Amino acid sequence: MLGALSMGITSTHDAVAFAAASSISQVAEFHNRMQETADNGAITILPINRAKFWAGQRFDFEVEFPKNSTNFNVGINGEGAEKVFGKKAIITDYGTHISYRINNVTFDKIGEKRVTASASGLSGRLQAKAAYTVVQEKARRRAKNVILFIGDGMSMQAKELGRILSKGLSNGKFNDVLSMEKMPSLALVTTSGYDSIVTDSANSMSAYMTGNKSVVNAMGVYENRTKDPLDDPKVETAAEILSRSKKMSYGMVTTAAVTDATPAAVTAHTRRRGEQNYIAADFLSRRNPPKVVMGGGAQFFLPLQTPGSKRKDDRNLIQEFKDKGYQFAGTKTELNALNGDQPILGLFTMNHMNVYMDREFLPKNSKVLKGFTDQPGLLDMTKKAVSVLEKNPNGFFLMSEGGSIDKQLHTMDWQRSTYDTIEFDQTIEWAQDYAKKHNDDTLIIVVADHAHGISISGTYKEENGKTGREAVRVYGDAKWPTFVDENHDGYPDNPDPDVTLAVQYANAPDHYENYRFQPEPTVPATTDAKGNVIANPKRAPKGARLVQGDLPTTTGETSECHSADDVVLMAQGPGSEYFHGVMDNTEVFFGILRALGVDAHKGTPEVSFTSESGDSK
Repeated sequence: MLGALSMGITSTHDAVAFAAASSISQVAEFHNRMQETADNGAITILPINRAKFWAGQRFDFEVEFPKNSTNFNVGINGEGAEKVFGKKAIITDYGTHISYRINNVTFDKIGEKRVTASASGLSGRLQAKAAYTVVQEKARRRAKNVILFIGDGMSMQAKELGRILSKGLSNGKFNDVLSMEKMPSLALVTTSGYDSIVTDSANSMSAYMTGNKSVVNAMGVYENRTKDPLDDPKVETAAEILSRSKKMSYGMVTTAAVTDATPAAVTAHTRRRGEQNYIAADFLSRRNPPKVVMGGGAQFFLPLQTPGSKRKDDRNLIQEFKDKGYQFAGTKTELNALNGDQPILGLFTMNHMNVYMDREFLPKNSKVLKGFTDQPGLLDMTKKAVSVLEKNPNGFFLMSEGGSIDKQLHTMDWQRSTYDTIEFDQTIEWAQDYAKKHNDDTLIIVVADHAHGISISGTYKEENGKTGREAVRVYGDAKWPTFVDENHDGYPDNPDPDVTLAVQYANAPDHYENYRFQPEPTVPATTDAKGNVIANPKRAPKGARLVQGDLPTTTGETSECHSADDVVLMAQGPGSEYFHGVMDNTEVFFGILRALGVDAHKGTPEVSFTSESGDSK
């Protein structure tokens, strides 16, 4: 159906089908923590204390002073900031505070940088300090390419579910482990942002891409006190650095919408992940645009007047991509027909793509697929992306995301999530084979961006009149689930066997639970007429019990939420030895640049970093 978009505007029928295919995923309401503290009389230094940079990495430097402040003094290692950065600061009085800002700056030399800021205020002399670290390292053996696999929300338990269903156990031992688990380097990654112990995908992916912390809903920026979600101080991403300094190609593929948090954070700079009009257009506005963009999310590429479009203007971004030399694919068939000689834009659904279970495993359910019966999988998109990116002799960076591992855990549908985890792992296996056949010069990193609070408590078997909670079996009564894979494709032949797993959820709203597989995806909770969260009555089949959740009922959380758990990172290839022990999520960025031996002093920064106004629009 999306193939019609290759001609420009779709028919009304097709556009309506697009809209119907949109998923339930919602972006939290924008919330500016800094604005709430604008009058607290404190000085804010951005980037924040303990920030770390790669030598030559570009960023915007901003100090926010309380309103009515005078006699500003900003220094770095004892010298004035303007002298250190070689340019004048832009001073703006916003009424609520005063901004001292120097855009598009860098630290050329490694070492510690100590920032001091002071001003005269109503209560006397105000002061603030921050300390930065600047590094530049090179791995003993350099990588040519990097493939970063993001299992969105793939907690340790989610990964284990994939292993149980895909590999099975005999006599208490797993018959095999997942392909990702065979990688030699292993680390535990902490995931918090600087605003909250629990992160979202925008904030966590931003840490992987920039080496700097951010806040919930933000990517590629430090949150300042203004209301504009596009003017916050920016930090250069790995993709931007690699494309300008090493002339590498880069791209992103995802089973989510391409403007969703994880793929967007590869390049975008915004405080609000919901700015998807900007994110879609930003792909093309770059000096070095991505060579591959594939996933769902056509709704932000269609002109405003097209039914189903969510653009706020009449730009036809699909046509604009084609005008820039991109090949377009709207179906798996069209994607397979494309060659690897030109960049590719692939948009296969209106919003997020359908999951493996509904797309490939179950009989084609028109109610679920809404006409999108020819969608590629993550493996299809990843293979095609590499065929384009590998043409660059300077190497490539590819981000490949299993986006609905997370989205199905939000809806408390562990079976659908697990089948997507298996698809994710089979894509990783292909990448491992690719690296082996191409000089083993590709660094492969597999990591989740955050976790979910799920746990396997035993098994579930309805027997002797016992159903629901009474049919959950623990300890010695649990025995083994009876998943079978007779065709050896890695997926259980039946997602709902006689003895299944008893999977429990923390961070959940009120919901109905019967431990069985849902033939159609259903949200766990909804809201009543007063806006209070209640269990979704449509998720109350025979034998289901009402489970009281542990999330607030008045904040609109109708799905299971992220947890603060550490996540597992697995890696192989040149530079993978960097990843070991317990690491902060920002270290992924530094491990990538170290493996590639990056000199970030080379090349011209992106357009957004050359604007003296600091405007990212």
